Amino acid sequence: MAVPVPMLALSPTMTEGTIATWKIKEGDEVKRGAVLCEVETDKAVMDYEAGSQGTLLKIVAPAGSSVKVGDLIAVIGTQGEDISAILNQAASQSTAPAADGNPASPLPGPQVPKAPQAAQPQAAQPQAAKPQAAQPQAAAPFLPGGVAPSSPLARKLAQQAGIDLRSLTGSGPGGRIVKRDIIRYLESPASRSDALFGADSHTQNRASYGAQTAEARTLPVSRLRQTIARRLGESMRDAPHFYLRMAIDMEHLINLRTSYNQARKDGFTISLNAIFMKLTAMALAKHPQVNSSWLGDRIQIHAQVDMALAVALEDGLVAPVVRDCAHKGIEEIERELRDLIARAKEGSLKPEDYEGATFTISNLGAWGVEEFTAIINPPGSAILALGAIKKEVVVHTDSQGQDSMVIRPMMRATLSSDHRTIDGAVAAAFMKDLAAIWEDPAKALF
Repeated sequence: MAVPVPMLALSPTMTEGTIATWKIKEGDEVKRGAVLCEVETDKAVMDYEAGSQGTLLKIVAPAGSSVKVGDLIAVIGTQGEDISAILNQAASQSTAPAADGNPASPLPGPQVPKAPQAAQPQAAQPQAAKPQAAQPQAAAPFLPGGVAPSSPLARKLAQQAGIDLRSLTGSGPGGRIVKRDIIRYLESPASRSDALFGADSHTQNRASYGAQTAEARTLPVSRLRQTIARRLGESMRDAPHFYLRMAIDMEHLINLRTSYNQARKDGFTISLNAIFMKLTAMALAKHPQVNSSWLGDRIQIHAQVDMALAVALEDGLVAPVVRDCAHKGIEEIERELRDLIARAKEGSLKPEDYEGATFTISNLGAWGVEEFTAIINPPGSAILALGAIKKEVVVHTDSQGQDSMVIRPMMRATLSSDHRTIDGAVAAAFMKDLAAIWEDPAKALF
């Protein structure tokens, strides 16, 4: 019996996905658990595994297609089996209004239990089951310099290969640049010529001229950007933020890191972020109320510190999570961070890598930002915003109570807190202990 294969919600925030590439061709045999295709979600590129076995009778959504959760992407069954009823049902659900004003149900399928988003109206109106050619598409909006919209996977491949997307024409829906366009270019004589002699200066000048003369542009919004906008908008609207700022003397912490890295004989070094995460987890252990979540009718105090670090990407940001920071050493945190950040930039994070943070750190010091306030990352109740370390003249009091003017590396840390779960005095006590630990890390660690 033929089985419809719908687009599934591969993460709790996913409402649609883009087929990056099909791993199995029409007519090929499919085993249960085999990877059917790669799907670009709002956070990463993920494998879609088959929940049934048989022959891949029909690919409804080709590579490059954007498909809503619940819409048909393929059909699996027995060779020669009639699948017209499945295709017609999907087509009728996408065009006919549901009875009683209720949205049509998603296509049935045994693959994976339905995620919460799949029950939402917009995710339950199948449209991808229509043949692609039968769906009129508006021309895709263009990026500055005449660049057509591109998939995250295509942008990643182009960046790795040093390809200027302005030189490509997209073959995806609406002129979107997809993976096959990058591969086709790399296999073409033009790419070898560009590698030897450089890109066409005429093309570059034309693109630059167009960018200078255009007065207004409309940029397509990626699913990642849509997710960021929704989640942070909800956070600012629902959580009453308040902010506490403190200047922290970083001299001893910097010296500790320098001594550790110089003592290593294998070349392995630890970053400031790994130290920040470990020391912050130690401060949170003394103030568990800050490591909490608002659940509406109750407050959850988390048993462990699952700490996220905000990482900037090309079209947004993601905050991968290091679990149970309080019980891990700095070196272990550093190794996990390197792996998570690398996979975040590759777009290969899984939902469990970035969901469920109980506390978040956002560090803009590398950009020279001295101080800023950050928006709380749900379900956590607080986020720590770290600025650049700057040398400043400060008043230092010695052990005899004598004051003197000294130059110290100072950093401003700003805590954004949810007033529903954290009172001002609790946040202030946390910041006081945090500063004390950071200013004398050896005492806290050893």
